[in-house]
Amino acid sequence: MQKKIYVTGMDDDDVAAKVTAAVKAIAGVTSVEATPAKCQVFVDCDDAAEAAVTAAIEGAGVTVLA
Repeated sequence: MQKKIYVTGMDDDDVAAKVTAAVKAIAGVTSVEATPAKCQVFVDCDDAAEAAVTAAIEGAGVTVLA
């Protein structure tokens, strides 16, 4: 499943790199791209990984918008 996640607090490339690393570490994630300029994270993952993706993003200090 491909998902576009809108976030706040991802202000630069360093934070985007932390988000990318955190999400890539999740089983079931096949790709991730964090774009600070657009405050978006694109994730391709299986359905079972969806909740873990949100938790990983927030664990990196970024807020996921509903």
